[in-house]
Amino acid sequence: MSNIYIAGISMTVFGRHFERSLDDLAGEVLRGALKDAGCGANAIGAAYYSGVTNGMLQGQLSIPGQVVLSKIGIEGIPVFNLENACASGSTAVHLAIQHLRAGGSDVALALGVEKMNVEDKSRTFALFETGWDVSRIEENFAALTKLGDGIVPPPGSESDRPYSRFMAVYAALCRYHMKTYGTTQRQIAAVSAKNHGHSVHNPLSQFRKTFTIDEVLAAPPITYPITLPMCAPVTDGAAAAILCTEEGLRRIGADRSRCIRVAASVLRSSTPRRIDEPEKNIGRLAALQAYEQAGLSPEDMDVAELHDASAMGEIIQAENLGFVQLGEGGPAAERGEFTIGGRIPINTSGGLESKGHPLGATGIGQLYELVTQLRGEAGARQVQGARHAIQENGGGFQSIEEAALAIHILSKD
Repeated sequence: MSNIYIAGISMTVFGRHFERSLDDLAGEVLRGALKDAGCGANAIGAAYYSGVTNGMLQGQLSIPGQVVLSKIGIEGIPVFNLENACASGSTAVHLAIQHLRAGGSDVALALGVEKMNVEDKSRTFALFETGWDVSRIEENFAALTKLGDGIVPPPGSESDRPYSRFMAVYAALCRYHMKTYGTTQRQIAAVSAKNHGHSVHNPLSQFRKTFTIDEVLAAPPITYPITLPMCAPVTDGAAAAILCTEEGLRRIGADRSRCIRVAASVLRSSTPRRIDEPEKNIGRLAALQAYEQAGLSPEDMDVAELHDASAMGEIIQAENLGFVQLGEGGPAAERGEFTIGGRIPINTSGGLESKGHPLGATGIGQLYELVTQLRGEAGARQVQGARHAIQENGGGFQSIEEAALAIHILSKD
């Protein structure tokens, strides 16, 4: 397969942007990515637009990409509208790569943008209810939360405020891991404290406040064992990437020293499995496929961005990606192995818990962090000597796992 490179990449500050429009956020990252790549908008041969909230929160049910992109200077070329729940941004990148490899053009744009903070919060919570089979919501919820049976939440560990029911699903997955492998709430809190610590050094992060493990444990509860700092917030933001073939790099005159090669791009959907078949987990299968595609192994990875919509997600995916054995994610986190300076730094950006989680922009935001790391431009959060990086980004639920999951491996040539 021909080599594909990220020549330019950009993201906004993730956060609550009540005063800004989708067009404004999208325009900022388009200009940033074009400047980073050193080319103009006329160089782009196709655009992949990622947005989950446009229809439900902004009322733009159809052609959101054409509408938004036309307002910021992208017209006439093919525009593809993508929705794959939280994995939408990574899906945009994956399809842009396939487009380039197929010879559709030599430069493509992947852009994700969301405005999730609206006055009526109930509309945002309703949006989260669409991330699984809506004809079987109660059945889905009952089956997933049953995974946590056997661990009784301590008194005072359940919030009396409304929150997404996906938090109860994440909590059930936590409890399953706890009773199966002995993972502790303190180990889950160690992941959260680490990610909040990393975010202090990320100027684009939604939150930049440190927490100790004890402070995470003492924070307001969501549903046991999850507390508020362990959860991704509701986030507005945008991110964009300019991807090129070798010919595209030459045509736009890109600075090759700052171009990062895509060594693997994998997208999978869920398959039926039992909860006691972790070797069939979508994350594990996608990771094995990506390592084979890249000709690399878990031991070759220098830095990772993993999908931590809750802190438990990082533990599960660290195990799926082969950084540790099953059941060892929690102890490794508590020992500091996933911290900057540790054996395999994970979520140096602060992760979704701190950096924020604007659904359709999330995956491209993860890649922004990894490109920054491989370029050696991450400042105080820099992983020294990083040459290979891996991203994992999942979305929705189907059966007992993510409905869609993407993995990208990036390499500095």
